[in-house]
Amino acid sequence: MLNPETPTLDPFLGSNFIVHRSNFSLFLLSSGHQGKTRRRYPVPTQPRFNPDGYNARRNHNDACRNGAPNRSDMTKKIAVVPGDGIGPEVIREGMKVLTYLNESSKLGLQFTHFGWNADTYLATGISMPAGAMDDIRTNYDAVFLGAYGDPRVPDMKHAADILLGMRFQLDLYVNYRPVKLLDERLSPLKGKGKKEIDLVIFRENTEGAYVGMGGNFKKGTPDEIAIQEDVSSRRGVERIIRYAFEYARKTGRKSVCMSDKNNVMRFGGDLWLRTFESVASEYPEIEHFHMFVDALTMQMVRAPEMFDVIVTNNMFGDIVTDLGAALQGGLGMAASGNIHPNRVSLFEPIHGSAPKYAGKDHANPIGAVLTAAMMLEFLGFTAEATRIEAAVTKAIAANETTSDIGGPLGTIAAGDAILRHLQTA
Repeated sequence: MLNPETPTLDPFLGSNFIVHRSNFSLFLLSSGHQGKTRRRYPVPTQPRFNPDGYNARRNHNDACRNGAPNRSDMTKKIAVVPGDGIGPEVIREGMKVLTYLNESSKLGLQFTHFGWNADTYLATGISMPAGAMDDIRTNYDAVFLGAYGDPRVPDMKHAADILLGMRFQLDLYVNYRPVKLLDERLSPLKGKGKKEIDLVIFRENTEGAYVGMGGNFKKGTPDEIAIQEDVSSRRGVERIIRYAFEYARKTGRKSVCMSDKNNVMRFGGDLWLRTFESVASEYPEIEHFHMFVDALTMQMVRAPEMFDVIVTNNMFGDIVTDLGAALQGGLGMAASGNIHPNRVSLFEPIHGSAPKYAGKDHANPIGAVLTAAMMLEFLGFTAEATRIEAAVTKAIAANETTSDIGGPLGTIAAGDAILRHLQTA
């Protein structure tokens, strides 16, 4: 937790880091509804790290992912964490398609459900049981997560411990958010359709303003001073930029744009730009260019077709990926992955917990279903992931969707429609 008088350093940071100081109060963005609300996050609790268990899991994953999976003798263990609000409802629909494909295609997936949510936290005071993070790290291949946020927990401690805890403690440094328009009618931009809206955003996921460094001096007085630190390490910056270039090379995308605000954030921005140029020199076949984040947001609206791959820091990535979701039809359409290559990784729809809609059969399940597809692709089941996207596309074309994208259906019926298209493909 933050000392109210003294700035603090997150224990996961190395010694080679750059710190920005800015005079605004500590906050992190959290899910509130199928938009986002601003909430204060405490620093997540740090459970014991078991290096032996981690190394065993890493060796297993390296062996599994160096080639195509052998479906006859390989089990992939998935931790299913529905969370709060509409999280359980959309995860239920995602599980429909996962269960069907697991049985029909003999994928060898094994699901374990965890009831870590606000109800449990309010009843017990415990976000996650002791040893739970080690269990996830050691014994699972992926986490399929719904959403976190509950007005009964105003400080969002359980969300910080679980969601941010996984991102930081599992070192999930890649936040992967594809922005792909699946149907022309969902485009909010005149004259821009599926051809123009097809890009990928990579957000650095373990550093920046989200590390919980900072503090308040003379809190609650007219002389109060608040310090919020933004931290960038050379290692952290280089690995996310390199991941973006590797992705572009492997998928045939022609350009990578790095976005920051280095005309204001001079020190961290300098580190990002120097690292970007250095890494880019190793990929001469890929065009690279830099853009200030305010210009980036304008160009994403004016000319989204100019982007193939965007890479940026944690806070700017949080902002521009929501803009990206709007370009593809709204937050209810968007999937995301929190990834560390060859290790257990976390997959979640980007929308919030929408507590006022919970239990009303209103939530759009497409983001969760596409997140399930992304998870399958990560695990090596590319054909099944493609089938899910095709089924979602057909459901949208038939207007078998929830009301947020113009359809007449509820959450359950929309999920059933996707499953039906999957089964009849």
